[in-house]
Amino acid sequence: MTTAPERTADLYPTRGTEEVLIERKDPVVWSEPGAPGPIAADDLAGFERDGFLAIDQLITPEEVSVYHAELERLIGDPAMRENERSIVEPRSQEIRSIFEVHKISELFAKLAADPRVVGRARQILGSDVYVHQSRINVKPGFGASGFYWHSDFETWHAEDGLANMRTVSVSIALTKNHDTNGGLMIMPGSHRTFLGCAGATPKDNYKRSLQMQDAGIPSDGTLTSLASDYGIRLFTGEAGSATWFDCNAMHGSGDNITPFPRSNVFIVFNSVENTAVEPFAAPIRRPEYIGARDFTPVK
Repeated sequence: MTTAPERTADLYPTRGTEEVLIERKDPVVWSEPGAPGPIAADDLAGFERDGFLAIDQLITPEEVSVYHAELERLIGDPAMRENERSIVEPRSQEIRSIFEVHKISELFAKLAADPRVVGRARQILGSDVYVHQSRINVKPGFGASGFYWHSDFETWHAEDGLANMRTVSVSIALTKNHDTNGGLMIMPGSHRTFLGCAGATPKDNYKRSLQMQDAGIPSDGTLTSLASDYGIRLFTGEAGSATWFDCNAMHGSGDNITPFPRSNVFIVFNSVENTAVEPFAAPIRRPEYIGARDFTPVK
C-alpha cells in the first residue's frame, strides 16, 4: 500500500471567495546578522524595514550600453517576436517583455551571475539561489501600458507553487527613470502583510495576465487602505541604477505617455531551499519560462 505525498502547508491562502490580510510568517532577511556580502548593514536593515533597496549605480554606463544593445537586438529579432517567451503590447502590438532572457542571451546570463547581482540575492536570502524568472521590459513612449498594483509573491505562490517568501527581485534600469515615464512604485512596509486576493484562477491565466492583469488583483478599498498606511515611493534614477525589492512588496507602475522610453532587465532570485511545488491556487503550473522548474544554483 502506498500513500500520497504530503501536501506542503499553505501559509498564505489566496484566490478564495474574499480578500484576506495575513501577517507575514517568514523572515525578510534570511542571512545571519553580520553575514558577509556586498550590502552594508544599514542598507540591509533598511531593506528589512521597507522591503526595498535602491542603488544609484549597480552597473557602469559602459555596461549599460552593452546590455541596452542586447535588449534592442532581442526585441528587434523577428524570430523572437514569434517566440512564446515574448509578450506583445495590446495597443501598439510591439514587444512589451521577453522572458527567460538569462537562458537565451549569454550577456544576460553573465549579468545574473555577476557577484554584484547574485551576491546581494544570496545575502538577503541566506542561501544559494537560482533564477525563478528573468525578463527584459520595454516601455516605449507615447502610450505603453503600466503594470497594476500587485504582490509578486501572491502570483508566484498561487500559480507557481512557491511556498515561502524567500524570493527577491532586482530591476536594473537600462534607460533613465524619470518621475513621469512609468517608473516603479512601491508601498514601503507593505511586504509585512500578505494580501490574499478574491476570485479563482482561470486555466492558462498567464496568457491574459501578462498583458492585462485580472486574477490576483487587490480591491480598490484594500489598496486605498494600504496606501494610507504605508504611502507610495516612486523610483527614479539614471541608467545603471537598480532597485531590489521583496517578493511581497505591493508595487506597480503607470502608463508611459511621455516621449521618453523606459527599459529595464528584471531578475528574480529564489532560495534553493524554497523550490517550487505544485501551485497553491491554480489548476495548472505556468510554463517554465515564466516560473522556473530548473533549480540549479547560480554560480
